[in-house]
Amino acid sequence: MSQENVKHQIEQILENNFVGTMATVKKQMPHSRYMTFFHENVTLYTPTNKETDKAEDIEANPYTHIILGYDGEGFGDKYVEYEGKVSFNDSQELKNKLWNDRMKLYFDGPNDPNLTILEIKPLHIRLMNKNGESPQELNFN
Repeated sequence: MSQENVKHQIEQILENNFVGTMATVKKQMPHSRYMTFFHENVTLYTPTNKETDKAEDIEANPYTHIILGYDGEGFGDKYVEYEGKVSFNDSQELKNKLWNDRMKLYFDGPNDPNLTILEIKPLHIRLMNKNGESPQELNFN
């Protein structure tokens, strides 16, 4: 499979799957939580509060592992394993762009001073294929 085809399939999974697990390192141990993701191309974005444990985790170690796309049908579901480097993006333009009313559970609005956007740049993305096909990988090093 060509790298362009792999990238296209990865982008389709990112386009159709918003919730996934994000792992960080907490006290030298892996720690995963569900997050909501947005994307542009293959860069991921997720809102969070600046005062969370995950923000502390990322400040200490900016690397993450994310899984997106599992359909819940069982063996053979297509999904991506995403390894990336996280940075904090406080761009008001990005906050406004990503804002939706469901975020009101956690923030007063896109101008809430505790709102930050985690920007995750890919290092490696593995496309885990349906029906036992070999995984395909994109490297961004």
